[in-house]
Amino acid sequence: MAPEPGPLIELRDVQVRYGAQPALDVPALGVGPGEVLAVIGPNGAGKSTLLRVLALLETPARGQVRFRGVPVGSAAARLALRRRMATAFQEPLLCDTTVAANARLGLEFRGVGRAEADRRARPWLDRFGIGHLADRRARSLSGGEAQRASLARAFAAAPEVLCLDEPLAALDPPTREALLDDLEPLLRAEGMTTVFVTHDRTEAMRLGDRVAVLLGGRLAQVGPPEEVFGAPADETVARLVGVENLLGGQIHAVQDGLVEVAVAGHRIAVIGWARPGDRALVGLRPEDLVLDPPDHAGPTSARNRLAGTVLQVTALGPLCRIVVDCGVRLTAVVTRSAVAALGLDRGVPVSVSFKATAAHLVRPHRERRADDAGERAP
Repeated sequence: MAPEPGPLIELRDVQVRYGAQPALDVPALGVGPGEVLAVIGPNGAGKSTLLRVLALLETPARGQVRFRGVPVGSAAARLALRRRMATAFQEPLLCDTTVAANARLGLEFRGVGRAEADRRARPWLDRFGIGHLADRRARSLSGGEAQRASLARAFAAAPEVLCLDEPLAALDPPTREALLDDLEPLLRAEGMTTVFVTHDRTEAMRLGDRVAVLLGGRLAQVGPPEEVFGAPADETVARLVGVENLLGGQIHAVQDGLVEVAVAGHRIAVIGWARPGDRALVGLRPEDLVLDPPDHAGPTSARNRLAGTVLQVTALGPLCRIVVDCGVRLTAVVTRSAVAALGLDRGVPVSVSFKATAAHLVRPHRERRADDAGERAP
């Protein structure tokens, strides 16, 4: 069997500094051929800096960018490789000319004649749903139309690496959702190696083959979406990816991969491995909690059931956020119809259930720091 190809583009021991503190410190990160890597993190985490380094738009203070395993060295080599890449930013950078002229601009920069560039670019305007706007001036476009034109220009260049820096962040929710619906199948169909920076968890889950979590300029976790969002590496990552319920407790018993955690007078069953006596956090996503009447006795595969009282009901569009006091505060997300059917309101008793597979052990901050210190020790 032939070996798996290595990364198309990668960072090795890269550091970027703005002043005294490093803004980016990445020992290793690679993006494979045809892979979509979604990069998430809070504001100021270094996401855009990471993208600029990968796109060869910024030279790191230390370390290497490698393309197909070869370090990128001279300015001439960087320029040649930038012509094999394309970047779209949060704010569309369009020239004051027609939409069609903007779409073919990247190809013309690469030496393609105008007629041929137009032939290649026009289909991308159609695929992004703005072919009928080809002859309109770019400055007359709405925000969503302008971003579609920017993306069409990037795709038309047929880059080996596509870099997208929060291209949907400035759009209103309906426009963002519509463009995401179009972008997702295009990335899959083209098999284009892509680095997609976003602060939106939904975008990362939908688009990313892998997700990289960046915190304080460092990679906190890299893995498939189901791993990063379902089993975050530590407490900080868990909060970032939407694990609202983090319950502090102590490992009571471990048997055959089932961990029993003592939490505020409850024994919670979790799939995983740990040592009895260890401190731990149990992570639960709000959408994995099921609410029932307190006397509910129907069939269920949930190993965990806690009695509680509703503290708060907050509408979230078609859904509702329910906070329940079970000795610990639990947050669930349910439909409005479930709220009506259960008569959920402040003070109403409920039963909260969840499967052992829905809960996971999360390392607390203190434990993570101790582990990191041990990893750095000589």
